[in-house]
Amino acid sequence: MSELAPVKENGNALVESKKGEQLQYLTFKLIDETYGINVMQIKEVLRYSEIAPVPGAPAFVLGIVNLRGNVVTVVDTRVRFSLPECTISDDTRIIIIEHDGEQVGLLVDAVQEVFYLYQNEIEQSPSVGNDAALMFIQGVYQKEEELVILLELDKMFERADETLAIEEMS
Repeated sequence: MSELAPVKENGNALVESKKGEQLQYLTFKLIDETYGINVMQIKEVLRYSEIAPVPGAPAFVLGIVNLRGNVVTVVDTRVRFSLPECTISDDTRIIIIEHDGEQVGLLVDAVQEVFYLYQNEIEQSPSVGNDAALMFIQGVYQKEEELVILLELDKMFERADETLAIEEMS
């Protein structure tokens, strides 16, 4: 008997197994840590380009870029995660996501790969570190020899004052 079974959700066919729904994640690096974002939240990945600063923006907001006529707010993911800042390199990328109907860019050190995993392969994140770092984590996944920290992007912009700041710039 097959482990996979087609399931319909909102008219779309999904593949489910005894392990749960199959998900697809894009991995990226910040310092030496690997993070993952569900690809369904990603619009595109861009090479680093000049970012125009916005006076009075929160510290984690680098500024804005023009993406084919649309203004996109760019967040410094390192600052948002309370990590030290770094210099821009050839590997630096801006991951464009959609949050509350607005496009937002996440500045990351490097983009790595896309991989598949099953929903129930996601482990709960350990209760270590500060609350600021933990509140963005959906869970963790052991991918071969590497631990991937899976992010919950909606939580990155959850606080009302921060959401307002991003929406005002877009």
